[in-house]
Amino acid sequence: MLTTPVPRVLKTQLKEVEVHYCTRESYAGILQENPYIDKLLLLKDSLNELINQLKNEQYDLIIDLHHNLRTLIIKKRLGIKAHSFNKLNFEKWVYVNFKRNILPNIHIVDRYLDTVKPLGVTNDFKGLDYFIPDKDEVDLEWLPEEFREEYVALVVGAKYATKQLPTKKIIQLAHMINKPVVVLGGKEDAKIGDTLEEFFRVENDFTKTKIFNGCGKFNLNQSASLLKNANYVFTHDTGLMHIAAAFKKQIFSIWGNTTPHFGMYPYLTKFTVFENNKINCRPCSKIGYKKCPKGHFKCMNDLNFDFYLP
Repeated sequence: MLTTPVPRVLKTQLKEVEVHYCTRESYAGILQENPYIDKLLLLKDSLNELINQLKNEQYDLIIDLHHNLRTLIIKKRLGIKAHSFNKLNFEKWVYVNFKRNILPNIHIVDRYLDTVKPLGVTNDFKGLDYFIPDKDEVDLEWLPEEFREEYVALVVGAKYATKQLPTKKIIQLAHMINKPVVVLGGKEDAKIGDTLEEFFRVENDFTKTKIFNGCGKFNLNQSASLLKNANYVFTHDTGLMHIAAAFKKQIFSIWGNTTPHFGMYPYLTKFTVFENNKINCRPCSKIGYKKCPKGHFKCMNDLNFDFYLP
């Protein structure tokens, strides 16, 4: 998601350019409908097989936005000119281990675009791209009647537990939203959605919150369609947060053990950050953990929500 401005500016600002995109097979669905990508080449089981495919294309240039051991092997085997992204791993290591922030105050998307500056392309400030095939556009008639006029999307999942609110905090947040809420996540998040549905099923005079549990019921494109139609989006630091940014939604972004200073906050859209800056153990990782290393999980347990939805 965060790399999507790169193929767009290459395709729209350079003459007679053909842009191919190489990624893991599991990410193909994010890019298959992208009109700025001429061809997708997918890593399946064999890196050698992929490299042979790439050799057959006879490329003029590699834009390496991943810059890891695998892409180093690919670049070496293809033996052509390459521009590579600076991941700032040392700066992140310093921040995580010594809590000293020496990272540049630049969004990662802008740093991706810096990688292609030598080609004479510039940021078009159109933000991120996400293209939903017609078959996956969600008709609001699919939702219960009370969600068809307006709803708030609440993304409850996260890849790592330390980037995810505890269930009791999600209930608190849903109560404060005080509007119909469509809960989004994978099958692994369905239990949280069920808990929310059960909690708010009993009529409550103090909140207008109603819950529709969409966890595991929609594919990625359908979840994107629900984000596109939402009035507001509340989300952890996840891929769905960036998809919501592609649709220029107003985002309430929830951060646990990681930090927006890593440069991956919502891009070119209105957003509010919820994070606990009163503890000195954040960030404890640049990605996340299965559980809080210190055991207290104060970055999420002590998080305050301060917002108003008209």
